[in-house]
Amino acid sequence: MDVYEEKRKKLAENLKYELNLSEKVYKAIAKVPRHLFVPPKYKNEAYIDTPLPIGFGQTISAPHMVAIMCELLELKEGDKVLEIGTGCGYHAAVVAEIVGDEGKVVSVEYISELAEIAKKNLEMLGYKNVKIIVSDGSKGYEPEAPYDKIYVTASAPEIPKPLIDQLKAGGRMVIPVGDVVQYLYIVVKDYSGRIEKKNWGSVRFVPLRGEYGFK
Repeated sequence: MDVYEEKRKKLAENLKYELNLSEKVYKAIAKVPRHLFVPPKYKNEAYIDTPLPIGFGQTISAPHMVAIMCELLELKEGDKVLEIGTGCGYHAAVVAEIVGDEGKVVSVEYISELAEIAKKNLEMLGYKNVKIIVSDGSKGYEPEAPYDKIYVTASAPEIPKPLIDQLKAGGRMVIPVGDVVQYLYIVVKDYSGRIEKKNWGSVRFVPLRGEYGFK
């Protein structure tokens, strides 16, 4: 077992204990090599439970936040998932592990350079169930809609209407909302199209960019 694998296993076990993780989320965190998604100078910090800079004013989320969002989404094998904010591709890889080969992750990134880095990372690791789009993620991605699950890795001024529209009836969305003070919301669309919002608690994310993001 190499040093990174050992650190990753320890991180996954700690998170499983602290957050009472489901087996599928625990296995995904234990499998995805976070050190291959961060800039080389942060490799040794990859398995510390903290966000890290990935360039262009963006960060890779802390592993505990990735795990929590995966749990809140109630991901299932075969789900079609929309991710807003690809970053370096780590979160998409964790979700791709959970939804499996029958599932699909459509990930939209605003910054083309980051999208390129994420594409290379995911291709190098053999993920074939992730599609990366360079676009304004605040508007979602209509061509692949509707989605079983949607999650947003940047904080929005309010929940963007296009994301609500692109969520399948019976689907779930997890999104941070707010500027100085941010809260993570779980959004559930029932089969009549009615929306229920639940505040999970306070969080800290980079601001969402684009038409429905912060100007």
